[in-house]
Amino acid sequence: MIEKTVEVIGGGLAGTEAAWQIAQAGVQVILHEMRPRRFSPAHHTEELAELVCSNSFGAMASDRAAGLLHNELRRLGSIVLAKADEHMVPAGGALAVDRAKFSQDLTETIANHPRIELRRQEVKAIPSDQVVVLATGPLTAPDLAQDLQNFTGIEYLSFFDAASPIVTGESINREVAFLASRYNKGEAAYLNCPMNREQYLHFWQELCRAEQTELKDFERESAKFFEACLPIEELARRGEDTMRYGPLKPVGLSPEGSSDRPYAVVQLRQEDKAGQLWNMVGFQTNLRWGEQRRVFRLIPGLENAEFVRLGVMHRNTFLRSPGLLHPTLQFCDRPTLLAAGQLVGTEGYTAAAAGGWLAGTNAARLVLGLAPITLPPTTMMGALFDFISTAAPKHFQPMPPNFGILPELPTRIKNKQLRYEQYRDRAYQGIQEIQNLLKNSSSLS
Repeated sequence: MIEKTVEVIGGGLAGTEAAWQIAQAGVQVILHEMRPRRFSPAHHTEELAELVCSNSFGAMASDRAAGLLHNELRRLGSIVLAKADEHMVPAGGALAVDRAKFSQDLTETIANHPRIELRRQEVKAIPSDQVVVLATGPLTAPDLAQDLQNFTGIEYLSFFDAASPIVTGESINREVAFLASRYNKGEAAYLNCPMNREQYLHFWQELCRAEQTELKDFERESAKFFEACLPIEELARRGEDTMRYGPLKPVGLSPEGSSDRPYAVVQLRQEDKAGQLWNMVGFQTNLRWGEQRRVFRLIPGLENAEFVRLGVMHRNTFLRSPGLLHPTLQFCDRPTLLAAGQLVGTEGYTAAAAGGWLAGTNAARLVLGLAPITLPPTTMMGALFDFISTAAPKHFQPMPPNFGILPELPTRIKNKQLRYEQYRDRAYQGIQEIQNLLKNSSSLS
C-alpha cells in the first residue's frame, strides 16, 4: 500500500475516472466534490458524473471518432465507459445512457472503493504540497478559478467559449476557395470563399432567419461580455452590410490572376500543422447546430463542408493549454499538478473521461516513482492531448475528438470509410503499446 495520497478536485466524469485509475493503481486518493454544499448553475443533483447537457456519448461505430475513443477507453479499463455500457439505452448508432442510473452507480462505486475517500466540500485553492488532479470542469467555482488564474496568469484562462466552426480541409471546394492573405502581405495563409452580391444577400437573409440556441439564465446574465466577440448572426441583424465591414470584408482579397474584388469573403484559417482542419474566421455563433450546417453550406466553397466542430457561445472556464500543459496533462511549471476534463480544452463526455484516465494514471505513476505516460498521437486520446498542448495559443479553442487531428497515414486512401478504418487499426496498435507498458510497470512496482 502506498501511503502518499493524491487529491482529485471535481467529481465530474474526468474526476471520477481519475480517482478510479489512481485507486486501481494502489494509491490512496481523496476525491473532492463541492455538491451538495454548493451547486454550479448547470447541476441539479449531488451525484458524481452527472450528465448535464445530454445523455449521449456520441457515435458507437469504431470507424467514427467518438466510437474510436470509446473503444480506446474500454481497452484501457475506463470505469466511465464500463458504466456507460452497463446503463445503455437505445439511441440508434449512439452510446446513450440512463442518466440517473449511470450517475448513481458511479457514485456508489467510487464511494465504496477502499482507497477512495469522497469529501463533500468546496476546495477554494489548489493544494501545494502533493500530487493534485484538477478536474473542476467548465463551471469552476469562483474562488478556485481565481486561484488557478493567479497560478497560470490571466492570459491562460478563458471564461467564455466563443468558438467558430471548424471544417475538414478535404471538404472545402478548392475550385472556388482560393489561398491568399489580405493585400498579398506575407505568406498566403487563409482560404478565402468569395461571394458575389446575390450570394451574399441570400446568405445574409438566411443567417438573420436562422434559429438560435437559447442561453441558460446564468449565461444570459453575462451576455454583455459578448460585445467584443459578437455572434455572426448578431452582426448580420445589425444591418445588411455590417458583416462586409467586419469578418466578411473583401478589401485586399482577389483570386490569383483576377483584378475583380468579390462582394464579400469568408476566410478560413488553418487550425493544425498538416492543414487538415480549417477555422471559419469570425464565425462564433449561437445558432442551433442543424441551422449552422444549413446556413454555412450556402457559402461558396463550403457546399459540402464537413464540420468537425460546430460553433458555440456559452459561459465556460478552460485553460489555454498550449504552453501551459504537457501532453501528459502535467503543468509545465509544476509537474505534480495535473488537469483533466473540459478544463484542459477538450469537448465532450468521452474526451473528459479520457483526460481523467490519463491524468489519474500519471498522478498514480508519479507517486509510484514511475515515468508519466505520453499517449501515441496515432491514438484518438493521444491526438487530443497532443493538440491541446501544441496548438497555437492565440487562437486556441476547445476541440472534440475528430479524425482531422490524427497524423496522416503513410499512404493516402481516398475512400473515407477505408481511411477511417486504417486510422482505427493504427490507433489500436498504439493502445496495445500502452497496455504493454502498463503491464510491465505493474510487474516492476
